[in-house]
Amino acid sequence: MKTIKYTDLILLLVLSCASILSYGQQTPLFAEYNFNPFLVNPAYTGMPLGPEIILSNHGYFNSIEGTPSSSSITFNSSLSNEKMGIGALLSHDKIGVTTNTNASIAYSYKIFFGAKNNKSYMRRPYWQLYNRKVFSFGMTAGLHHLKEDLLDLEIDNDPEFAKNIAATLPTIGVGFLYHSPGFYIGVSAPNLLTDQFSPHQELNLSNPIYGYLGYRFFSYRVEDIMIKPSLLIKYEDGAPAQIDTNLSFSFRNKLELGVGYRSTSSINFLVGIYAWNHLLLNYQHNTRFNNSILGNSHGLILSYFIDGFE
Repeated sequence: MKTIKYTDLILLLVLSCASILSYGQQTPLFAEYNFNPFLVNPAYTGMPLGPEIILSNHGYFNSIEGTPSSSSITFNSSLSNEKMGIGALLSHDKIGVTTNTNASIAYSYKIFFGAKNNKSYMRRPYWQLYNRKVFSFGMTAGLHHLKEDLLDLEIDNDPEFAKNIAATLPTIGVGFLYHSPGFYIGVSAPNLLTDQFSPHQELNLSNPIYGYLGYRFFSYRVEDIMIKPSLLIKYEDGAPAQIDTNLSFSFRNKLELGVGYRSTSSINFLVGIYAWNHLLLNYQHNTRFNNSILGNSHGLILSYFIDGFE
């Protein structure tokens, strides 16, 4: 029983801001944006040279009950003329008694600026480098199902916790992306409708804004090494900005190692293994400090590129 009571205390702390940040939990693991930008920006839709499927999960091996966990499956592909892309997303996140499930489809349109045939870049797998200068605009449309099992907290004599809450809401999002062989920058807003169609007055959903950028450093003398610093900033009303910084090193297109710092007082460690030119397996470990009650967590990402890279 001591474990349950301690968990209830954790849930109360988390729940105080859950109604404000609940939609923002759709992408709780910032380190994933480096390996699956589609999670935070629909403008990435169809950016690879062929269809791409990505499976991810994080937090299911956590030792503390009620701490964040998430899973997702995404698909995106360019159409025949490569100027347009289509994609789909299904994600499920849980923190404490709050569960979010999102399903959406995405569309993008691209304007190319050349840089198609640089052979020194073409030898690298697609997930390390997209070999074109392009500006892309993307949109998403879907549904967001929110569920809060407040009765599980067993808090008596408080009307705020007197019933469970569930709602299914429409979502519309937009994103912009500029991508070149070395530099990329993007911004997106995944929930322009916020809680306008909510049947519950007590729900207060906001629209998080994501901004990210990164740069790839290549050595022409040592072709096997790439260095990639990156930054992600998340902002929404009523909460402090969250910053995620990462630095990764790629060796011989087979192994990638990375480390990052998150402003919520944690450090990320990343290990990616590239199997052939079709498959990427990535492991993430998040270490929290400053006596965080959420503990450490583990995550896995499996990316499969259907057509390969030539």
